[in-house]
Amino acid sequence: MDPQTPSLQALTISKELIVWHNWFNQVGFGIQTFCDDQMNNELVEMLQDYVLILHADVVEVAGGGQQCKKYFSSMARKKQGTKDTVDCYLCPDYHYPNKDQNLCISKVLSFLSFEQPLGICLALTALLFSFVTTLVLVTFMKHHNTPIVKANNRSLTYMLLLSLLLCFLSALLFIGQPVKITCLLRQSAFGISFSMAISSVLAKTIVVILAFNTTKPGSRMRNWVGKRLTKSIVLSCSLIQAGICVAWLATSPPFPNADIYMMTEEIVLECNEGLPTMFYCVLGYMSSLAIVSFIVAFLARKLPDSFNEARFITFSMLVFCTVWLSFVPAYLSTKGKYMVAVEIFSILASGAGLLGCIFAPKCYIIILKSEMNKKEWLIRKQ
Repeated sequence: MDPQTPSLQALTISKELIVWHNWFNQVGFGIQTFCDDQMNNELVEMLQDYVLILHADVVEVAGGGQQCKKYFSSMARKKQGTKDTVDCYLCPDYHYPNKDQNLCISKVLSFLSFEQPLGICLALTALLFSFVTTLVLVTFMKHHNTPIVKANNRSLTYMLLLSLLLCFLSALLFIGQPVKITCLLRQSAFGISFSMAISSVLAKTIVVILAFNTTKPGSRMRNWVGKRLTKSIVLSCSLIQAGICVAWLATSPPFPNADIYMMTEEIVLECNEGLPTMFYCVLGYMSSLAIVSFIVAFLARKLPDSFNEARFITFSMLVFCTVWLSFVPAYLSTKGKYMVAVEIFSILASGAGLLGCIFAPKCYIIILKSEMNKKEWLIRKQ
């Protein structure tokens, strides 16, 4: 310390003059800088709203040339008359050891963000499908008085398209840094919107079957083949899924957490689903609706109708069930942001399957084969 020098140069440290304890084999080991402290404080401040998941391994002190286990840094120690031994020291929270295991490095936050290539691709895909769904909805509304639109229940068609639009938009809730509001909303929004879509498909198929089996004059069943039946099917199926989501949020709601030890070099920010059983109840109910819709559509696939969409619904439900059956093993075998990406991909793939299989043939006729979308063509065909 030299008081005669300027304040910024008053303290001078000379490595050559420092006498270290004989345990230390290199100058500067164990010195924690101001930058490290500042970075650590910033991480603590960012993670204060997260529940920390701690599951560090029990580690014994290694010796005889053995390596320290992960999350621990080592320091060579010499004693007179003995061989070199290795002592293991736990790195501070939010740190991990370097490759040589002689220095602790600060971990980085990891989550599926809109800035990463994977997040950008998924977000753009969701927006693209949302835009296509909107175009299909506008096309159907523009041709709402044509036979192909009127033949398959216009109100259910509009409801199905709006539900698919919500499904694609709900995928955006899974991207970005997890916070409390997105963790609470994303699974519920996904489950309810898909249940509305599948129940609309189920209602469309049931109406087609009843229309061909209630030809007896004066039958009371004829009064149900209309808006009353379709509204009751869609409303009841959607309310059951909404009830499951409300019970989930009331008993064990999802919350954001930070897993420090899932990845060696990263702190994984994710939404903890609270009670996993409720998550699988949402998936199970949605899958049961899809299976029922598949069976009903399969039975109605050969009904005589110029615009019978049961065959397209059958194939769309087959695609839907295939996607979500493959989702479960893929979801359980991944972790971190890739687990979120698997669920987003399943949402987009199953929604695109419904949109493409059901509406692509109709849009083809409306836009490119307009002569087939006329009453005269139907009479001539019959």
